[in-house]
Amino acid sequence: MIKIISRRKKQLTIVFFISLHFFYCAKGFAQSAYITNENDSTVSVINVLTNTVSATIPVGPTPEGVSVSPDGSKVYVTNWSANTIKVINTATNTVSATIAVGHVPYGLCVSPDGSKVYVALYNDNAINVINTATNTVIDTIAVGTFPYGVTVSPDGSKVYVTNNYGSTVSVINTVTNTVSATITVGAEHWRVVSSPDGSKIYVADYNQNRVHVISTATNTIIDSITVGTFPLSLSITPDGSKLYVTNNNSNNVSVINTTNNSVSTTVAVGSAPWGISVSPDGSKVYVANTHSNMVSVISTLTDMVIDTITVGHFPIAFGNFIITQSNESIASLNIETSSIDILPNPFTKETAIYFNTMQENTIIKIMDLAGKEIKVENFTGKQYQIEKGEMQA
Repeated sequence: MIKIISRRKKQLTIVFFISLHFFYCAKGFAQSAYITNENDSTVSVINVLTNTVSATIPVGPTPEGVSVSPDGSKVYVTNWSANTIKVINTATNTVSATIAVGHVPYGLCVSPDGSKVYVALYNDNAINVINTATNTVIDTIAVGTFPYGVTVSPDGSKVYVTNNYGSTVSVINTVTNTVSATITVGAEHWRVVSSPDGSKIYVADYNQNRVHVISTATNTIIDSITVGTFPLSLSITPDGSKLYVTNNNSNNVSVINTTNNSVSTTVAVGSAPWGISVSPDGSKVYVANTHSNMVSVISTLTDMVIDTITVGHFPIAFGNFIITQSNESIASLNIETSSIDILPNPFTKETAIYFNTMQENTIIKIMDLAGKEIKVENFTGKQYQIEKGEMQA
């Protein structure tokens, strides 16, 4: 028996790789990608650990935009032809609610505290604000012409909306739900994302084949970066060092070094890449290729494609589509070669792992709840001691 501990209070997950046996931390820690398949009226759920489709969820016609809740419990999907939002319960991978909104909802984004969802209404030139506790529209905010992409600042104080044919980005004050500024950019721009520290936003300019860098302090363009043909979507790594951009007509992804705002490399992917998301641990990038009906997986370490995953027809996945789930229960797996005890359990200042047989060259990996490795050690023996003082928060 091998045990995996996942406790929010300690922000520590212990995962053991025994010999060459496969591991899967199903309940203690999981990352999943939710890919909207527009022509199938479904969402494909990808297990990010195994890069396999673990479920297919019927969600109604023309699913396009997607946004995950911060706690990983819900996924919100736009049905643009039905004027609805579907709410997916990630514990059961079923639709738990349908929310009626305005006309032609495309992009959407959940607030950092999970209390609201902001939805771009393409034909209404407006944003609907949804209360996630009641699944009801509580406000409508007029913006520019044909709004498409939406992102919320990390502190939740502002919402940025790309007005697709309005050549502007609307800045919404979330306290008053009014437009506080309008930023002039190029015509026909799509997704917008914020830097992790909130100091900049990045906008994909479809017609000019560029990404605009905008200072959120001044609401002005401070740089523009030439990328591939028809950039649609972008996603930034958790540390803010790299920005990944899908070039829909070039069939590739531009990798931007955000320190000097230059393209460091270009990664060939499938046909007509659209949606893109970096995994919460920052190790992989997932790209939805609409004409290939598959998802490309890029390693952020090498910036090379390391896997491809077949999904439904015309995958779009416009938005942030990868979640991290965790809970305070202890998950377990059967391992043929050994069993262990963890004392004390739960983890305190220090803990020991006791193996019932002598271990030789056993790899022990310790991860935080985002899946980022914080310690890797090759171990031989029967007792492995962990000191909490050695760990980062």
